[in-house]
Amino acid sequence: MKTYLPKVNLDQRKWHVIDAENAVLGRLAAQVANILRGKDKPVFTHHLDAGDFVVVINAEKVRLTGKKETQKSFMSYSGWKGGEKYKTVEQVRAQQPDKLITHAVRGMIPKNRLGRVLMTKLKVYKGSEHPHAAQTPDVVAAAK
Repeated sequence: MKTYLPKVNLDQRKWHVIDAENAVLGRLAAQVANILRGKDKPVFTHHLDAGDFVVVINAEKVRLTGKKETQKSFMSYSGWKGGEKYKTVEQVRAQQPDKLITHAVRGMIPKNRLGRVLMTKLKVYKGSEHPHAAQTPDVVAAAK
C-alpha cells in the first residue's frame, strides 16, 4: 500500500476575513493558525502548505483576559549589551496593534521554512478596512 500524498493546488487557496473585535487573543490566534496551516481541510499534511490566506481586521480591539493588559510584556533585543527593551501590551497596542496578533500566531506555527512561508499568508490590519476586496474573501466568525 502506498502513502497518499495530496496535490496542493495553489490556485484553490481561499481568502478568509476575521473580525478581531472583542475576540480573545489566544483563541483567535489558534483559529488563524489552523486556517493558515490547512488543518481544517481533509488534505492536511503536516509538511506541506495546504492552508488559506487570512485577513484579520480591527486588530486594536482584540481582548486579553485577566491582568495581561498591564502585566504581560514583550521583549526586544538589539544585539548589544544592555540592548533589551520591554513593552507592555498597552504600549504595543497604542503603537502597533497588529503586532499583538502576529506575535501570537507566529508562536503557534512551525519554527522552520514552512512556518516562514505560512506567515506571508497572514494579513493584519488596524481598522475595519482592508485592500483585499478583489479576492472576495469569506467572512469567518472569530472564536469568542
